[in-house]
Amino acid sequence: MLFYLLLSQILVVKFPVFDIHSSEAFERIALEIYRYQLRENPVYHQYCHLINKTEASRLEEIPFIPIQFFKSHTVVSDKRPVQITFTSSGTTGSIVSKHHVTDLHVYNQSLDHSFIETYGDSKDYVILALLPHYLDRSGSSLVHMAQRWITDSTRSESGFYLNNLEELAKVLKSFEKTNQKIILIGVTFALLQLAEEHSMPLKNVIIIETGGMKGMRKEIVKPELHNTLRTAFPNASIQSEYGMTELLSQAYASDGINFTTPPWMKVSTRDTNDPLSAIDDGKTGGLNIIDLANYNSCSFIATQDLGKSFEDGSFQVLGRFDHSDIRGCNLMAVD
Repeated sequence: MLFYLLLSQILVVKFPVFDIHSSEAFERIALEIYRYQLRENPVYHQYCHLINKTEASRLEEIPFIPIQFFKSHTVVSDKRPVQITFTSSGTTGSIVSKHHVTDLHVYNQSLDHSFIETYGDSKDYVILALLPHYLDRSGSSLVHMAQRWITDSTRSESGFYLNNLEELAKVLKSFEKTNQKIILIGVTFALLQLAEEHSMPLKNVIIIETGGMKGMRKEIVKPELHNTLRTAFPNASIQSEYGMTELLSQAYASDGINFTTPPWMKVSTRDTNDPLSAIDDGKTGGLNIIDLANYNSCSFIATQDLGKSFEDGSFQVLGRFDHSDIRGCNLMAVD
């Protein structure tokens, strides 16, 4: 099929998944990618055969690989050279996830289309990124995303901030009497420090927290985090981003709680005791993600996150699994 041909070539045009505008188109392309990855991805191929899930005619029949396979295996679906490898953050000596990307152009398209759908034209914004520790290491997909936003904004004030909160606060204050729109994207512990040291009545500012205490502070629940940020920055819009190393797409929550996905991404829930069984909308379970931008790795991932999915396509993240390993990982030995 034409889609298979596109997958086997270097893409220089808009990737087909970014033209999805209906549930029917999503299912059709998802099934094509499933068949492609079943054939071309050795890890996915082996896993599907081990659980005897090698045929799917409906979206609900597509199996999801445990996300830990990105730590223990090389999850790729084509033979082109790897252009970049994104890695997760981790403690010293821990095994990190590795997402080998053979076509960075697709990730960039995903970032661009998702930003436009969620926030509009990036040139309308000053983009400020508060990402300490992520900037200290290589291979962060979050840093790549922020860098693309910053570059596309074309504003000289846009940029990264490491630990220089004083400078960041000065930049924010310089726009207090203007109508300039600002996006401040940051990790949780850094945003909390900014809130404690530099509270101000920001306006026209969207604060996007990406999670991540990274052992820097005591963990707090999201409502407490958002209440703290809203108290410190009473006129700002406090929002959330949901993404991870293993995905090339992100979801955003304008209210900080209820995430919405781009048209090429879908989230559902599975039974925590039977990982191969889906559960109804509105019930708490493990989050399964279909990310069709992940065509060159694996588009069907069972995460370690607990949450709820809803009929309108939105979802909530409620926490993490108590145990580090998702059931099913022991079916395959480490390479």
